[in-house]
Amino acid sequence: MHISDILSAGLQFFGSLCFLLFGMKMMSDGIQKSAGEKLQQALHFMTGNRFTGFLTGCLLTMIIQSSGATTVMVVSFVNAGLIELSQAIAVILGANVGTTVTAWIVALFGFNFQISAFAIPLFGLGYLFTVVKKIKNPGLGHAVMGFGMLFVALQWLSSAISLNSSSMGFLPALQNLGTASLLIAFATGVLLTALIHSSSAMTAIVITMAYNGILSWEFSAAIVIGSNVGSTIDSIMASFGANANAKRTSLVHVLFNCTTALIALIFIRPFTQFVDFIVPGEVSSSITFHIAMLHSVFNIFGALLFIPFVNPLCTLTKFLIKDDSSVPSVYKFEFPELAASESPAIPVVAAQKEVGRMADAAVQMFDRLQYGFSDRSGRFAADHYEQLVREEDFLDQMQEQLTKYLLRCAQLDINDKVRGSINMMIAITGELESMSDDCLSIGVYLKRITEKQYVFQKEDFDRLLPYLELVRQFLQFIYKNISKELSKEQLEFANELETQIDAERKALKKVARKRLEDGANVKAELLYMDLVKQIEKIGDRCFGIAEQLALTK
Repeated sequence: MHISDILSAGLQFFGSLCFLLFGMKMMSDGIQKSAGEKLQQALHFMTGNRFTGFLTGCLLTMIIQSSGATTVMVVSFVNAGLIELSQAIAVILGANVGTTVTAWIVALFGFNFQISAFAIPLFGLGYLFTVVKKIKNPGLGHAVMGFGMLFVALQWLSSAISLNSSSMGFLPALQNLGTASLLIAFATGVLLTALIHSSSAMTAIVITMAYNGILSWEFSAAIVIGSNVGSTIDSIMASFGANANAKRTSLVHVLFNCTTALIALIFIRPFTQFVDFIVPGEVSSSITFHIAMLHSVFNIFGALLFIPFVNPLCTLTKFLIKDDSSVPSVYKFEFPELAASESPAIPVVAAQKEVGRMADAAVQMFDRLQYGFSDRSGRFAADHYEQLVREEDFLDQMQEQLTKYLLRCAQLDINDKVRGSINMMIAITGELESMSDDCLSIGVYLKRITEKQYVFQKEDFDRLLPYLELVRQFLQFIYKNISKELSKEQLEFANELETQIDAERKALKKVARKRLEDGANVKAELLYMDLVKQIEKIGDRCFGIAEQLALTK
């Protein structure tokens, strides 16, 4: 065979493969966009039951046709603290089973029916969904177009292989080396799947080549087994720069896929014989169904083997990967590029969780201040002031990092509602950062009272305690509802709290002015009034956040 023929065959195969990958990506992305945020919320609202998690991972992967997308979601949600490690493990086990559906689609429709004849009209129908106003649904349109492209690519792939099979004359020799052949096939499956980032696409290629008589049954089985190991590349990449639990989730995926693959490779002959037994017909005439069944049985067997050991797996990964530092001095919140490419909703959901963390940090700062008001020993400056300064600096960093992150989210392919949510979060982080400034200013005043040895009557400071409690109640209300849409009644409640705080501020300032008129220390009373004013500002920040949360409707 001439070099030009080999080059032509290689280019045809490469082009068909790229078209296949693009079709699968378009179909997966289209389904995710068409379904909206509900697919991602299925993971977020999943219960702690491992079997529910398993079904969630299985069904989600069946719908979006990508175990890589599911595992990236899982790692991202664990990193954001939205789901626990044990839940994530169950989802990953389910995703490995759900991904086998693609092999069955290819086996059932790819060769036995001339579905490729309908692929171009199907592509046209999908395009109509993206442009016709009355039926406009871009997500559904892209899903239909991707589905059509998938089968056009399979036909091209089959033609490229069958018409140029002589260029693959080296394969029969590779398949007759006994155990070495199986190892070569396994390594091929690992490397090519890691390269193309899709075990489903790799399985489709194997089915196509086996259908055209180029790959033997056992050689095909070994490649499919190896592709499961190669598919872990997405979760590994998603864990880069993530927290300890996200890395543990990725490690579980690697351990699970590698262990089940090793067992299947060791017992590959009994395994393939079992598949021969449960699939009717001769292997030569139904090789596509044999490969699809092997893919399913292999992953189901692995999931059944591991699902009783979810908790021990958690313990093992916690032993292998140590916890992150509990008190970081530098805040980092990296944008998950890989997760965003799979689903734009993932980084937005993660940001919502992080805004909640920022609100929690603000509450902790205020609690520290309350100690300063209730403890009359003057120990606040020595025991808490430096920590208050560090916390304020940390919230400054959070606002800067979160704002950059949210602006990056705004550049994604998202709908107007999500874009409005992003703008709301940017505004809320600004309010929370200002709140931390207010807390530090109050801390400075408390420190000055100790340093200047200002003396206040016990009843003067006692009057501040109900005032502080009102503000704390408002702050707690905001913290509990930071990720929710406030109802009209809740906004009215927030308005009532704001009104009470304003009224209390006026009453306290009136009392302070009366003390000034009676000859009290001017500097001390002015500082007292500044304290009252600064505390009221925190209430203003809370009301500003409440208004933002009410505007999300």
